[in-house]
Amino acid sequence: MHLTLVHPCIGRRAGQPYIRTWQMEPLPPAAIAGLTPNEVSISFYDDRMEAIPFDQPTDLAAISVETYTAKRAYQIASEYRKRNVPVVMGGFHATLCPQEAAQYAEAVVIGEAETLWERVLADAQKGGLQTYYRQSSRPSLQHVRVDRSIYAGKRYLPIGLIEAGRGCEFQCNFCAVQTVFGHSQTRRPTQDILTELEGMGRRPLIFFVDDNLTADISAAKEFFKALIPLKLRWVSQVSINAAFDEDLLSLMKASGCQAVLIGFESLNPENLKKMNKSINLMRGGFEAALANLRRHKIKLYITFVFGYDQDTLESFDASVDFALRHKFYIAAFNHLTPFPGTPLYRELQEQGRLLYEAWWLDDRYRYNQVPFQPIHMTPEQIQRGCVNARARFYQWKNIWNRGLDPVNRANLMMWLQFYSINALFRGEVSQRDDYPLGDENWHGALLKVRQDPPPVQEYA
Repeated sequence: MHLTLVHPCIGRRAGQPYIRTWQMEPLPPAAIAGLTPNEVSISFYDDRMEAIPFDQPTDLAAISVETYTAKRAYQIASEYRKRNVPVVMGGFHATLCPQEAAQYAEAVVIGEAETLWERVLADAQKGGLQTYYRQSSRPSLQHVRVDRSIYAGKRYLPIGLIEAGRGCEFQCNFCAVQTVFGHSQTRRPTQDILTELEGMGRRPLIFFVDDNLTADISAAKEFFKALIPLKLRWVSQVSINAAFDEDLLSLMKASGCQAVLIGFESLNPENLKKMNKSINLMRGGFEAALANLRRHKIKLYITFVFGYDQDTLESFDASVDFALRHKFYIAAFNHLTPFPGTPLYRELQEQGRLLYEAWWLDDRYRYNQVPFQPIHMTPEQIQRGCVNARARFYQWKNIWNRGLDPVNRANLMMWLQFYSINALFRGEVSQRDDYPLGDENWHGALLKVRQDPPPVQEYA
């Protein structure tokens, strides 16, 4: 049996190549390759950087789908189905919208693939794929194996991506992670992670891709202790409560932490309450947290989101002023996105504020557009406000000033990278604005496996 794994891009403008920036190794296909028995041969294609050879013989195509890549994934699936190749889909979007995905794929894996994937392959070999595969509970992550051999010959950034755990216990109303994983987290055994790190070879930087590496503070402390002898440099995503545990911060730094991403989201307390993220207000809020992180010289990637009910045109400048005053290493200024299946999406849907039935498939929708009606601004004002906020934060004079901050230049390697990283962000200020979802070079109708997929059922 031959399996073809495909990582879809967001889309392409007609006659133009895909935007080639920040292309890191995609973990989902490598995780699926690691679950695949040795007797099954594998091909892997990254739609962001290479043409997919649809005519190459294969027995099964597997595509991991995110909401922003759904339209392109369905185009890719149509090409395989034209050639009578069955398609299986999984990933976040397939889990959030399984009946939608089941229109374009013979089979949909809902949730995590561990303990399911070999059954999917066996059913495919017999020509008897089920519509849905879903586990009744979250699987153990013990002995997870990632097969990075599929990356051979591809020019990814030299950052090593690795998963220490999945999910997050917080319940932010905009977050698809808490929807997919039921606001729970599972962690891999530390020794498994250490073994995987050793097998990756020396990388200049490790990125732990966890949604919240410090969700379990006590487990995180033990993990960081185990990392110390490896002398790594690493980055990850954490929640703000990590900033108030001195022992944790010391261990993070000792284990090689260079920078962390923290979602500040909004400076408005009412917005934070609305999004169910009042934890950002704990123990003195942002100022106290930032003072602690600064003492430990941990660089910061801080994200802001705009579009909640208390946001106004003044919110953009206030957020940029705050980010510049604290001299963040990098920062993101993005619009609120209602992902399907989230509490936010349901709320906007019930209020009649969604502008599209399914924005991720609508031909009128483009990347960076706001797919709902805000309260105090128009969708276009939020879109422009985000672009202008990025442009201001990444002005050359502001990049220069932030680069001179003692925290940002505390480590020579990260300081040498500071200006090139910020230059890349500067170049991307509006690069993806109004970018199409799906490939504009692709023509024809999407081929459907079934018009009216059955309701999702539990599978053992």
